[in-house]
Amino acid sequence: MGPKKQSTAVKRLMTEYKQLLNDPPEGVSAGPISEDNFLEWECLLAGPPDTCYEGGIYPATLTFPEDYPLNPPKMVFNGPIFHPNVYKNGEVCISILHAPGDDPNMYETAAERWSPIQSVEKILVSVISMLAEPNSESPANIDASKMWRDDRPAFEQLVRSQILASLGISNE
Repeated sequence: MGPKKQSTAVKRLMTEYKQLLNDPPEGVSAGPISEDNFLEWECLLAGPPDTCYEGGIYPATLTFPEDYPLNPPKMVFNGPIFHPNVYKNGEVCISILHAPGDDPNMYETAAERWSPIQSVEKILVSVISMLAEPNSESPANIDASKMWRDDRPAFEQLVRSQILASLGISNE
């Protein structure tokens, strides 16, 4: 990076990246897309065992704001994923990624939302947990939430067929 002064965000992200390399959480791989841009990360998340997502590999992008860790990154899955807490465009909707402070909708407590003590590792572990246990009370994808609640077998079949398609395996 030469003599250019590194931002607080980049210094923090470099530290978090080293921690992830030394002690990665199970089922997760993440790091900067390039050494020139520490604010854009690639992630791979393995579908959690004993869930309908098991066997799936889910690529995602974490985009950090210039004022990280004061504000949270945005996480977007880069491929199809049918889940109550993932918008159809792939953006993850989970409390830990919501701006700090009180929820204007009074749904989440400030303690559930982003705070500077959170980390990339905590985000990734929270998203794996979200995959395993969707919150259908606060859906980002209404169709997925309704199917999760009302027709679990159909929901699980759709997710499995997405996994097979992503692996290039026919579901016939």
